[in-house]
Amino acid sequence: MKVFNLVVSLLCIIPHAFCVTADSNKFERYRSLSRSAPIELTDSSYEDITSKHRDYHVAVLLTAADSRYGCILCREFQPEWELIARSWNKGSKPDDGLRMLFATLDFSDGKGTFQKLMLQTAPVLLLFPPTVGPFAKVDDTPLRFDFSGPISADQLYTWINRHLPEGPKPSLVRPINYMRLVSAVTLLMGAVTLFTVLSPYVLPIIRNRNLWAAFSLIAILLFTSGHMFNHIRKVPYVAGDGRGGISYFAGGFSNQFGMETQIVAAIYAVLSFATIALAMKVPRIADNKAQQVAVIIWGSVLLGMYSFLLNVFKTKNGGYPFFLPPF
Repeated sequence: MKVFNLVVSLLCIIPHAFCVTADSNKFERYRSLSRSAPIELTDSSYEDITSKHRDYHVAVLLTAADSRYGCILCREFQPEWELIARSWNKGSKPDDGLRMLFATLDFSDGKGTFQKLMLQTAPVLLLFPPTVGPFAKVDDTPLRFDFSGPISADQLYTWINRHLPEGPKPSLVRPINYMRLVSAVTLLMGAVTLFTVLSPYVLPIIRNRNLWAAFSLIAILLFTSGHMFNHIRKVPYVAGDGRGGISYFAGGFSNQFGMETQIVAAIYAVLSFATIALAMKVPRIADNKAQQVAVIIWGSVLLGMYSFLLNVFKTKNGGYPFFLPPF
């Protein structure tokens, strides 16, 4: 009786051993088909590589890369998918324990599989877990990743790694784009050469204090007159006054017109130049009479423009009690 039980046990173990050996051979066979790119599948090879008693993970991209199907997303993602497979195959080691296959089933070669899976769109990624071995799962239903739009290899590789067992995994390594590198170096050298040649002419202009002062003054005048307010609020340029005329100034402090901003900026500019002239230019005039005339002229301009500014302010706020002649 003991001999009979021993024989029965051996008969139960031997087929299982043969089955595991066959699965291992199948993994090595498919792995040898493509060391750097995804395995190209057909309907029959898809059924074989995803059949049960597998001790490896397999990721299958169901795509329609042929131009006659008009799947732009399929063609755009194909290089990214090849990058994922190439990075894994080159980075994985035989003693890692985690075995993985990457395969591609195009619609041209797998119409039966597409019909069986009732796929209406492409591309679609299916990730099959192992059914035997240390990483086997009871539920061997494949995980599905649907492409809602263009994605990168990094995004999909992160999703795949998230559903794999814990442990070290190969890194995603993008090849060096030598053409882009050469182009960048060439442009950099050209820019350095151009700067070296033009620097004797450009640097004096860049270092000119008057130029920077002019730019700064223009920027100050634009922003203090309400230029950004116009862009944010999308205010009208002018508006009718209700009597057949045009109103250039909007009443109230929370309203303004585009033309109003330009007028106020011009007032500020004239006041600024008048002040600068009185402070810097007039004292340098050697002739006393000419200096007196310049003071009178610029003082009159300053008084007139400031009076006009107060009048504009009174238009915005009717209760403002102050004014200057001649307005």
